[in-house]
Amino acid sequence: MELEPKTSYSGGTHMNRWLLAVMMLAALLPTTLPSAAANPGCTEPLPELFERVSPAVVSISAVAVDPFEVNNRVSLVMGSGFIISADGLVITNSHVVFGRQAITVTLDDGRKVEAKLLGADPIIDLAVLRIPVSREGNPRALLGDSDSIRIGEEVLAIGNPLGLEQTLTRGVVSGLNRFLPDSPLTLTPPLIQTDAPINPGNSGGPLFNRCGEVIGITTSMVADAQNIGFALPIDIAKQVLPGLVEQGRVIRPWLGVNGRLISKEFLAIINAPVVDGFLVEKVDAGSPAEQAGIRDGVLPITIAGENFVLGGDIITEINGQSLNDSTRFARLVNSLKVGDTVQLTLYREGEKRKVEFRLLERPVLPADLRASSAGTLLPMGHSPGSLPLNQRRITTPSR
Repeated sequence: MELEPKTSYSGGTHMNRWLLAVMMLAALLPTTLPSAAANPGCTEPLPELFERVSPAVVSISAVAVDPFEVNNRVSLVMGSGFIISADGLVITNSHVVFGRQAITVTLDDGRKVEAKLLGADPIIDLAVLRIPVSREGNPRALLGDSDSIRIGEEVLAIGNPLGLEQTLTRGVVSGLNRFLPDSPLTLTPPLIQTDAPINPGNSGGPLFNRCGEVIGITTSMVADAQNIGFALPIDIAKQVLPGLVEQGRVIRPWLGVNGRLISKEFLAIINAPVVDGFLVEKVDAGSPAEQAGIRDGVLPITIAGENFVLGGDIITEINGQSLNDSTRFARLVNSLKVGDTVQLTLYREGEKRKVEFRLLERPVLPADLRASSAGTLLPMGHSPGSLPLNQRRITTPSR
């Protein structure tokens, strides 16, 4: 912005006054112009914003029974959630309620109600509950647009960390499209990274933008870092919610292979046969891939700090389409549906061969439940007085 006086002054006093006015205006500009990372028009003070949106945030507790534990077989899991509809639909994380008993929701006014699990998907870590509708009606959270958010935008997390109900923390969007883990065949969706402090007990709670709209569902945090947390984008939740409510699950096809894309350059380093494709490292038991005779890896190696399992088949084509590009590969895999017949071209022992099989519906696999106690990502479902239940490992869910 360029400012020019309408009248030309020759006197020093007039010029000094004009310069003083310009300096005062310049001092005011940073506080009056909206920043590029802000939501224009959403300048509601934080206390008022919290009072407006927090009634829709709930605390969730459930009983977990581990039949493989001798001691401490029964524990209490706590997390967060938020109401999204007048008929009592509540969104939370799957790891808070899936496979649990006696699910109880504590509302903002302190009332405790029993909740029914309508559907859950451990792969994207999303679940839907239904609670009774009160006479006064249930408060609802407004769902925003996660596709439009940008790095640097201010966000607010409200939840129940360590059982401390209705806790507000504040931060920014630190990153977008974070894949954990980074694998072409992973079913884990791209996540929102934030530095808003989140802790055990926040899991399943809402991540709000500055307008008070939910743009994410807090899911995980890095256990050995400070303020590195992740949230499931709300637009992904919108896509799968109808299936969770109506069928109780997300229906997706099952190839049954797990691995990663490799290039000719990588294979040349280890003096292996040169071919682009998807290296099969693991085949799921009972999967269509196992029934078709696809081989998995047998030789674990580490190259430049990355782990690989060699010796398995290399898938070079899916339905005649080559797999030399990660974007094309992801598009091909995502286009497959339950009931489709898929033809794979395999490279094995210097020869190419084709296999064909029909895709079944993918079941919930043990790796989806993330039940390992050794890992780097910590889910925020929390057992009071103990370590958080079921620490979460960065793994590659199989397709």
